[in-house]
Amino acid sequence: VRVAGAIGAGALVVLTAVGCSSDSKSKESSTSAASSASSTSSSAAAQPADYTALLIKATDLVAPEVFSASAPIPNPNGNPGVAASFSNPDGTHVVGDTILILSDPAAASKALDAAKGTLGSNVTGGTPAPIAVGTGGTSVTGTSPDGTKSVTVVLFTEGKAFVTLEFDGPAGADAPPDFVTDVSQKQATAVKTGLKG
Repeated sequence: VRVAGAIGAGALVVLTAVGCSSDSKSKESSTSAASSASSTSSSAAAQPADYTALLIKATDLVAPEVFSASAPIPNPNGNPGVAASFSNPDGTHVVGDTILILSDPAAASKALDAAKGTLGSNVTGGTPAPIAVGTGGTSVTGTSPDGTKSVTVVLFTEGKAFVTLEFDGPAGADAPPDFVTDVSQKQATAVKTGLKG
């Protein structure tokens, strides 16, 4: 299932491997995803924790255009955590944000390693490289598999959280590296602060 700001197909194969998939039709996709996520959550035996406070705010995305946030999706695909997306007014630039909460930092690190192996399902033509964010920060910039969008994916852990950020834009218009780093570092700080509370 490819939904804006939600967990990607990789997590269906490896419980903790995620890939945020975003597209310009995010509003319709997010609505249906939120509905299915809500029904899944409500059928759970125990009430899951609410991790919404770990997400960055739309105002944290400092860019020439104003970004707005989608409604958060709790526990994407039944995994503890939260997902959301942020988009500009015409939906040409979308940032997908998924935070998964694992049992401990070692499990989060394993999730990160597993996700690195599935990067090709979201971005092609790029070479993963370190990025100064969280623990094990990895970034790759390229195009979507169908060649219609520019895509930058950032993976990192912060404590027992595993975070995936995906920056989508028009083909040939990669997200500026400074913007990617700034948003990623703000998300790492929000998770670190939120998990301490």
